[in-house]
Amino acid sequence: MNNLSVSHLIGIKDLSREDIEIIFKTADSFKDVINRPIKKVPSLRDITIANLFFENSTRTRLSFELAAKRLSADVVNFSASSSSLKKGETLVDTVNNILSMKVDMVVLRHESPGSALYLTKHIKAKVINAGDGTHEHPTQALLDAYSIKEKLGDVEGKKVVIIGDILHSRVALSNIYCLQKMGAEVMVCGPSALIPKHIEKLNVKVSHNLREALMWCDVANMLRIQLERQDIQYFPSLRAYSMQFGLTKEILDELNKEIVVMHPGPINRGVEITSEVADGPHSIILDQVENGVAIRMAVIYLLASKIER
Repeated sequence: MNNLSVSHLIGIKDLSREDIEIIFKTADSFKDVINRPIKKVPSLRDITIANLFFENSTRTRLSFELAAKRLSADVVNFSASSSSLKKGETLVDTVNNILSMKVDMVVLRHESPGSALYLTKHIKAKVINAGDGTHEHPTQALLDAYSIKEKLGDVEGKKVVIIGDILHSRVALSNIYCLQKMGAEVMVCGPSALIPKHIEKLNVKVSHNLREALMWCDVANMLRIQLERQDIQYFPSLRAYSMQFGLTKEILDELNKEIVVMHPGPINRGVEITSEVADGPHSIILDQVENGVAIRMAVIYLLASKIER
């Protein structure tokens, strides 16, 4: 059975391990497609997808747009900065106006946690959550876990540390859910002010020591500091943060073992990771970008099969 148990992709929390494996298997076949000279398949020629981004995004929006176009879907791009929302229009009004143009699927990024779920209650189109506030970012977690599987052969039994601003990160939460469902052990590492209280209840380890975390792990996923979501100062300066939690080649060389280095982007070079590490042999950051298109193609394709005609 290659059917997902869900009709929308709102969060990893809603997916079963079998769902994740179906997405990965589908992504495998699409990865072959995007590496061919002709990078398109006619799978969704009669489907229209609206990318609704109420928060700034370049990589995720481009990745979704490219994924839809590789499947031959029609794509409508909507940016809130130039929209009627500035004039007081609600999210539902905006979406309904777009749906009246006969859109089948909505890819939504919004600053409010729960916005994607809210949308599923009000519209008939399939909804993919491209990030809702500090809540979830499911396709990022899927492509991260897929990239680990591709590099190490499996996610099961691997030790993955997520380092950085865990408190404000939707990537961290989705990654924790996804990695645990695939059988990995997870640790979070960062300044105590940027680690959510009671995160141990999610069955994750917590460390405030970068070297200790790196000695424990097989994979280090480096997160940037989400300055745009911080309303108070959580540490003295970016330099102070970098001195304590920035990943450098010197630190990697001290480990006497190989680890995989990841980053969901955008990278703040010289803060959480140096260019030497980001572009070095340990890094699979560019693989993550390529896998992002394949994973999003898989998600769009699988949800499109549930569209009622």
